[in-house]
Amino acid sequence: MRAVVFAYHNVGVRCLKVLLARGVDIALVVTHEDNPQETIWFESVSELCKQHGIPAIAPSDPAAPELLARVAALQPDFIFSFYYRHMLPVALLALAKHGAYNMHGSLLPKYRGRVPINWAVLHGATETGATLHEMAAKPDAGAIVAQTSVPILPDDTAYEVFGKVVVAAEQTLWNVLPAMLAGNIPTLPNDLSQGSYFGGRKPEDGKIDWNQPAHEVYNLYRAVAPPYPGAWTIVKERTFIIGKAQLPANLTENLPANLPRGLAVVDNRIVGVCGDGRALLINELLADGRTVTPEALQNILL
Repeated sequence: MRAVVFAYHNVGVRCLKVLLARGVDIALVVTHEDNPQETIWFESVSELCKQHGIPAIAPSDPAAPELLARVAALQPDFIFSFYYRHMLPVALLALAKHGAYNMHGSLLPKYRGRVPINWAVLHGATETGATLHEMAAKPDAGAIVAQTSVPILPDDTAYEVFGKVVVAAEQTLWNVLPAMLAGNIPTLPNDLSQGSYFGGRKPEDGKIDWNQPAHEVYNLYRAVAPPYPGAWTIVKERTFIIGKAQLPANLTENLPANLPRGLAVVDNRIVGVCGDGRALLINELLADGRTVTPEALQNILL
């Protein structure tokens, strides 16, 4: 079976490896140029293609007529999208004889759209996963082919959950691919009324509102902790990013009364006091890419 694959990021790398291991003929990979403004902490689809001699291109527009013509000439049995960042036009999807399928980083129909793992952590979800589904005109709206769930533990960051979802994506594709190649593609309904669509997130969305209760501030930290841009706050015109934090159950008992909301130093430890009187214990605070000590922060707060 021949496939054209749109892929990027770790999920793209791992799922491409699954296709290769299952003997799929990958005729073309369409990927992205790395954004110089983005921290590239993930694996390279382009490098994998070089290692295996797979033709790879990185067009700026997946709807370009030249790309459609090239894919049409390859006569693919399948088109796959693995963490490719653009919607694929219906005219392109129609070129696959046996269908076009996307790997999404949530348990559809929940968390359709962009950065689903970050949104799930932000909302305090306790479970997510990976879903292989048919591609349609609307994002993440096609029938579900297969899913694998993973837990989100109370202290997991989005980065840690992403690692689990990469494995879930690999397992999902590995398990269902033999049936797909044999022409027995399972489909389950994707009831959009049972989930919601979410857009992308920007670094400025990580600004902390210390008036919120501690669990919401903690979820924000977990959702955007490094290598993502981070949860941040401004003190005396300086920006501070939370690198590592905890939400201890008993920390509030040891706090002085009437501490103002926001960053503080208590017993030589940095804390973040929230709207409900509880506080985060901040184990690593960053400013200008460097670690801020409790003593240094205390001097700034004076």
